[in-house]
Amino acid sequence: MSAVTTERAAAPRVARISTKRLAALGRAELTLLLRNRSALFVALLLPIAMTFSIKSAAEQADISELGLSVGSMVLPGSVGVVLLFAVYSNLVGVYVARREELVLKRLRTGEANDLEILSAGALPSVALGVAQSVLLLVGGAVLLDMGAPERLDLVVAGVVLGMVMMTVLAAASASFARTTEMAQLIPMPMMLVSFAASGLFVPLEVFPDTLENVCRWLPMTPITDLLRAGVTGGLDGTATLRALGIAVAWTLLGAYGVRRRFRWEPRR
Repeated sequence: MSAVTTERAAAPRVARISTKRLAALGRAELTLLLRNRSALFVALLLPIAMTFSIKSAAEQADISELGLSVGSMVLPGSVGVVLLFAVYSNLVGVYVARREELVLKRLRTGEANDLEILSAGALPSVALGVAQSVLLLVGGAVLLDMGAPERLDLVVAGVVLGMVMMTVLAAASASFARTTEMAQLIPMPMMLVSFAASGLFVPLEVFPDTLENVCRWLPMTPITDLLRAGVTGGLDGTATLRALGIAVAWTLLGAYGVRRRFRWEPRR
């Protein structure tokens, strides 16, 4: 082996992100997503169906005493459903399937670094989630006569942080799934807890104070708070910083879990 070859073999993996590699891997992942009809159904239709469920639950509940309206429940809830279905649940299946098919292992032998591989796998789902979120926010605001958001910056922060957090948590959750079949079950606890206790369907204000304070620390709760505050403008500076801090903390915790536990090869 020549000195040049030895030097190349010993060189560390590329640390910087290449947009060209990222785009190429993302296009390949998009092709696979478009061929997966079940994944498209979950990503496209379930969030819309769940949005109508949130609207129905908000109309039947007496939320006016809490200072909430149907729109202030539906708009944040619809984005939350997109984050859970189109991004989190879908990406758990993507990462597990690519691992079991040895795609991740083969990609690691090339020039792409770990961050590029994971980011490229998430690109189609995140792009789809952003498009759906914008459509639901704009369409919902028009249909529910909500008008423009009071704090657009908080809406953007909620969507962006939600996308990043759900992507990281999906990669972390994928490490617990041994097979693609198990990947369909792994997201369920997170999704059920989020539906019940993160303000998506039921306002946290109806819970006892102790339970409400506990629910404030769940991953989806700060995203819901930011989105609702962006729509209504009803969150003070301290509460906003707390929501941002909790969301960032969950993202960093998920990133630590990915770094420590993410598996690039199938379990045998």
